[in-house]
Amino acid sequence: MAKGTSVKHKAKDDIPKAKLSAANFKKSFRLFKYLGKSKWIFVLGMFFVLATAIVGLYFPIMAGKMFGYLGQTTMAPSLFKDAVSGTGIELFVLLIIQGLVSFGRVYTFSIVTENILKGLRTDTFNKLVKMPMSFFSKNQVADLSSRVATDINVISDAFAVNIAEVIRQTIVGTGGLVLLVYYTGWDVAKWFLAIIPPITIIAIIYGRKIRKYSKGFQDKISESGIIVSEALTGITSVKAFTNEQLEISKYDKVTNEIRRFGVQYGVMRGAFFAFIIMCVFGSIFFILYQMLLLLNQIGPDGKPLLSPENFGIFMMLSFFVAASLGGLPEQLASIQRALGATDRVFDIIDDTHEEINLAHRNNLNLNRVKGDLEFKNIQFTYPTRPDFVVLKNISFNAKAGETIALVGSSGSGKSTLASMALRFYEPTSGEYTIDGKKSTDYELTELRDQMAIVPQDVLLFGGTIKENILYGKPSATGADVIEAAKQANAYDFIMSFPDKFETLVGDRGIQLSGGQRQRVAIARAVLKNPSILILDEATSSLDSESERLVQDALDKLMIGRTSIVIAHRLSTIRKADKIVVLQKGEVVEMGTHQELMANDSGLYQKLSKLQYELN
Repeated sequence: MAKGTSVKHKAKDDIPKAKLSAANFKKSFRLFKYLGKSKWIFVLGMFFVLATAIVGLYFPIMAGKMFGYLGQTTMAPSLFKDAVSGTGIELFVLLIIQGLVSFGRVYTFSIVTENILKGLRTDTFNKLVKMPMSFFSKNQVADLSSRVATDINVISDAFAVNIAEVIRQTIVGTGGLVLLVYYTGWDVAKWFLAIIPPITIIAIIYGRKIRKYSKGFQDKISESGIIVSEALTGITSVKAFTNEQLEISKYDKVTNEIRRFGVQYGVMRGAFFAFIIMCVFGSIFFILYQMLLLLNQIGPDGKPLLSPENFGIFMMLSFFVAASLGGLPEQLASIQRALGATDRVFDIIDDTHEEINLAHRNNLNLNRVKGDLEFKNIQFTYPTRPDFVVLKNISFNAKAGETIALVGSSGSGKSTLASMALRFYEPTSGEYTIDGKKSTDYELTELRDQMAIVPQDVLLFGGTIKENILYGKPSATGADVIEAAKQANAYDFIMSFPDKFETLVGDRGIQLSGGQRQRVAIARAVLKNPSILILDEATSSLDSESERLVQDALDKLMIGRTSIVIAHRLSTIRKADKIVVLQKGEVVEMGTHQELMANDSGLYQKLSKLQYELN
């Protein structure tokens, strides 16, 4: 029952990392097309990156000079004070410069990043809403939402922080190593090069292993939370089936796993801390020991092999180089994630979409269709299930203004036919015509603009009742909205609310009852004034009173429109001009209610009698 995947972990760490190859970098260069007028700001930002790196290398050299004054006894006190003060002022000025160029780097890269992300977010969402229904049947909404949110945030981090940091840390790291050798000589630098980088690499690899193990540990904790949540949410079922012990056993099993993970995690963390203390600090002390020996050794020129000033420069450069080398792997990993995220986002942008006319103005109906529909030998297979034929040689027609009812058991293909009428899917074979013309010969946006659907499970958008009704025709007036609500039998309940048409419906319309949501959806369809109407079991989940109000509104809505009604309650379709009975994707009967009821061996009569007996 419980699944060990936590939503919060479906984030940055789960984005596949792309290889740091020339091909992947070339793909990511497409992001720069979103720069627009910001390209010179990007160039300025790169200048600030170089400046921060150069100043960052100069800082430890200046700071090292301060160490040179330690033990200085040959300089006069006044001169000593002036020298120390002068170096301090230089350091202070250097810090101001570093602060300014750091601010410039962050500010310019923020502008560049936000400009890129604005275009990327817009293109991704524009493409998503234009994708065909077959795309959404193959992709989970949560995953698509993640691409718009998490993936683009990963790209944001890469542009705003990681790219600049990789460049800066590379310059500081390599430049610092060169300066180490230059200022302190090979005798000291060799120990740093031989000891610190290998230890840093080991620490990074081991740290990654700990983070990966920590993720598994958190997943187990999440799994235990899911068990608690499910057990308490379904506590009625738990007690009714006397399964308290079953739930306790499930939770006990997971908590044992958590304990085992926790102990192993503690061992790994303890080993890591021991490694840091013994190796890292031990290495530092060893290098200091070697340097102190050099401080007391006199070279051929009569001077110490290592001066106090060079000692200070070494210490400061060591910290800077170690920090830069240690931070590089994490920055590169972030860039790898960004490359992977870029691939995933561009997969959406590059995918084939429906030919949607975004410039189309709703409800103009310049080429108004009458509503003559015909399905000729329709065969259909969903792209996600190519081995299963959903519709088999379906043929029927509807004259303009007629009501066609689709009847059949669950899985017979009724909703698929309704989706096909809206051109959510195209037939695998056969032909679907409207007014004697192939449906594919119409512009998709203009055709759907003359259709409306009232589904069984109505989705209302977060906002007001008025905004949801206006979704049928955004350009409609307030008077149009009121009239549509009246025709949908929704006006009275809307006016009973304190905020009336400005009443917030809540997430997915949760603040309204099922019948109220249905009537808002009908008002939306009334406002759209379609030529073709799809009713997908619009009254099946309502109580008797709500069903009466909704059915009355639907009867008024269907007048003068070609209507395809998917019927669950057969009593609602007795007046249909034609009833198409489906079974396992095939038409098994067709006719009026009276004609079908006259067939004693027919499926429709059996279904009708069964419903009557149940009622």
